Formats: sequence, C-alpha cells, structure tokens
Amino acid sequence: MPVSCEVAIVGAGPVGLALACALDDAGFSTTLIERKARAVLANPPDDGREIALTHRAVTVLRRLGLWQRLDSADISCIRAARVFNGASAGWLGLEAPAAGTLGHLVPNAAIRKAAFDEALRRPRVILRDGATIERIAVGADEVEIGIGEDASLRVRLLVAADGRLSATRRQLGIGAEVRDFGRTVIVCRLAHESPGDGIAYECFGYGRTLAILPLNDGRVSAVVTIASDRADALLRMDPQDFADGVAHQFCMRFGRMRLLGQRFAYPLVAVYADRFVAHRCALAGDAAVGMHPVTAHGFNLGLYGVDALQRTLAQARDGGGDIGSLRALSRYQAGHRQATRPMYLATNALVGLFTDDRPPARLARAAVLGLAARLPPLRAAVVRGLDDPRVIARPFLRNAPRFRS
Repeated sequence: MPVSCEVAIVGAGPVGLALACALDDAGFSTTLIERKARAVLANPPDDGREIALTHRAVTVLRRLGLWQRLDSADISCIRAARVFNGASAGWLGLEAPAAGTLGHLVPNAAIRKAAFDEALRRPRVILRDGATIERIAVGADEVEIGIGEDASLRVRLLVAADGRLSATRRQLGIGAEVRDFGRTVIVCRLAHESPGDGIAYECFGYGRTLAILPLNDGRVSAVVTIASDRADALLRMDPQDFADGVAHQFCMRFGRMRLLGQRFAYPLVAVYADRFVAHRCALAGDAAVGMHPVTAHGFNLGLYGVDALQRTLAQARDGGGDIGSLRALSRYQAGHRQATRPMYLATNALVGLFTDDRPPARLARAAVLGLAARLPPLRAAVVRGLDDPRVIARPFLRNAPRFRS
C-alpha cells in the first residue's frame, strides 16, 4: 500500500505547525494529526502566556512566514533584563546595544493563530483535526498510524510534537526525565499607572518569585511562581488585592496596578526525553525538551529544533538517503541534544538554587550574582545563550530599589 504522505506530525501546536511549514518549504508532504477541533485551532483562546523570542527565533519565524502574520500591536520589545535576589539592593543586568533589543514578547495565542493560518495555506500540508491515535506500528519502510477505529495513515516518518506529557512519545516506548518542581506559575496581564521602561524583571523573593515583562500600551505581564499548595489562594484573591500585592512586591516601581482579564495557572514540570529519535520516529518541541520558563528558552529551543530537523531531512533526501532511517535521524538528535542539554541542566540548577530559601542557599545566591558580575566567562555564557551576536551582555551589580520578598 503506498504511503499517504512523507511525514506525519502529531500535535498542531506552535512547534508542530511551524515544522509543517518548514517541511513544506523543503518540499515534503505532511499531515498534522490533532485531537482539537479545527475551529479551536483557527481561533485559539487567550491563555495568558507571553512568549519571549530571541533574535534567532524571530529569524526562523520570519523565514517560515509566521512573523509577518503577527499584528504589530502584539509584539513588545525587551530592551534589557534585571535580576534581583531577595531583598538585596544589588541587581544583575543584561543590556542590549544602543537602540537595540534583547528580544521580543508575543502572546502565545497570537503565535498559534499565525502558525495555523500559515500552515493551512500550504499546498503540501493536510490537517486531520479531532483525531485520536489508537495505534502506531513502526515497520522497516513505513509507519502505520491508526486514527480512530477504522482510519489509518502510512508515512515515512512520524514526528511527535504533542507536548511535554506526550502520549505519542509514550506509545513509541521512549522514556523521559521528568522533574516536578512542586510549584505553580500564575500568569496575567496588568495595567500600571506610571510609564514602563521596556525592561524584563525577575525578582527571586523568598517563598515567591515574580517576573514582570514589558508589554505595549501601559501593560505588563506578571508571572508569579509559588508553591502549588498556595496557588489556589492567589487565584481566589480579590482581583485588586492581587494586583496590589504584585505592585507592592515590585516596590511600586510602576505605581498602582490593575488586573486585566483573568489569571491562569500552570504547574511547573520540566521534561527531557531519553532520546529524540527512533527508527522512523522523531520528537520535537516540548515532547523532546520541556523547559522551566525562568530562562524563557522553551519555544526558542523548539524553533531551533524545527530548523535542525528540516535541514536533517532535506540533507538525507538530497543525498539519496532514507529520511526515516536511524542513521539520518541520529544527526538531528546529536545536534539538538548538544544545543539543549546544557541549557536544560543549567536552568534546573538555577531554579533549584534560587528557589531554595535556606540560609546557605541564600548566601550562594548572592555569591552567584557577584561572580556573574565579575567573571567574563560567565558573561560570555549569557551572550551565547541568547544566540545572537548583536546582543551585548553586561551583567553587573548596582544600587537599585529593594524588591520585597
């Protein structure tokens, strides 16, 4: 029986849709398999999340035609970043060059819609929405995917892009390292009375972490990380009391705040797959690497993986090889693991240190910030982490308003 298409992608989230666009650009036919209905994918609901994008990630989105579909009003610029530790007067800073930016912030829902609209206009992309995978049979030359009770799809390669708790990854027998931080992140948007400054703030308090991300039109995105057993109380708090609490922890830097819309809660779980590939199978996005959001690299790494997988498959095909062979896919795995594993481990170590409120950890936190201010190799590591040579990292400690923990 002939194959239905060359590649099947399970999961029509931002990474799955971006991958479909990338593979279409390379001349591959793809079928997206998604359990959600087409209407939901076409008009994704707001989920409160703002996605931080590096310059490299924007380059990938632009090349795929997604960036051009975004409304300019939805794109906010980050011109600098500040990290505060507890009630310390010092702060660690990361600066962009003159008239430059460190990156951009875009609502997750806007990225999803842009990706859907772009992918579905591609002639070689087919969407099977409202679909549930019942079985996967990996053969020597193809993968047979059972959809529902009586439909099936035969492909050369199956890509799992269905999230960090990927059911497809489990069906393929690929394990994963899972770290549950026991914390919940609450995200929302707030209006503020004083002018903003385009700076992203990360305030590691004792018992609670607050990130304030700059948005357009006198708004910020607030990201509150707290022990999961305390999250429900924050969600049930009176909206203005909640906003006042955020403004107070932020030392009233932007004056009083007012909650815009609802608050959304997400459990913090990091995931790293034991392997990214198997014969005729590959993992992409959070199915491969699900990051803690503190370094804002999750979707960026997903896009880098899209770029890497597209190049791997095109090179295999152009060289007369089999795109589903383990030999070809291993090149993608080696490169993507090299790009993601150090960041994953470093992020988890950073989170572990800066959420530990015991006295020895508090001393270590201050020491780490001091070292980052004084050691050029650490400053260079920050630059490399941004993956953009135009960005200049200038971590340093200066006197600033104290942030309440």
